[in-house]
Amino acid sequence: MSADTDTQTTTVYRVTGMTCGHCEGAVTTELSALPGVASVKAVAATGEVTVVSAAPLDEADVRAAVDEAGYELAGQQA
Repeated sequence: MSADTDTQTTTVYRVTGMTCGHCEGAVTTELSALPGVASVKAVAATGEVTVVSAAPLDEADVRAAVDEAGYELAGQQA
């Protein structure tokens, strides 16, 4: 799901393997380091990660950041 609001894009991703607050923090840290990312909210209970960015992110970059955190990107929420 992507929604454009003014000049920002909000995208919800599905990440597998997160089980706790530490997991959320690791994913948030890695995704926050991507250029253009304004905010990240990871929820381990649902596996949803909401990213607000200046422009749509390249999925390969998102996948690499999630992999670096030790988790797997399952794709975007529909």
